[in-house]
Amino acid sequence: MRIRLFTYFLIVGATVFFAGCKKPTPPPVSERIAKAWTARIVNEGPATVYTKGATSTKPGYSGFLLDLSKSPAVTYREFDGNSFTGTWSVPTDTQLVLTALNPQPTGTNGTITFTIDSLSDTELKLTRTTASQKTGNSSNVYTLSNP
Repeated sequence: MRIRLFTYFLIVGATVFFAGCKKPTPPPVSERIAKAWTARIVNEGPATVYTKGATSTKPGYSGFLLDLSKSPAVTYREFDGNSFTGTWSVPTDTQLVLTALNPQPTGTNGTITFTIDSLSDTELKLTRTTASQKTGNSSNVYTLSNP
């Protein structure tokens, strides 16, 4: 009888213990992405044109900024130093959309969409879904860091 009672309490205790060990649900992408991001690596098409701390063919990317910290407001500064303000959203976990950008970046009608390739607390990798006229109609990939 004691062995059965002991086994019962052991099973109940293990069940309660393991039920309390659930991993917490991570915050949504829209919260995790809401930071100021700077360029670490930039690829224009197949060419890497900027790597933070290295000699690069486009050193202007050292001033690149994607500031999503004041949701839904965005400040977007390109490699040429031009800055744009507007709003941002994350309609899906794999998409970032900048809208109502003012002034309108060349060839965008005020909207730039990115695919979110990966996201961690300190790194965000984005692929622009439309070619950039400023970079010779290349498809650009941005590996951004915070801080």
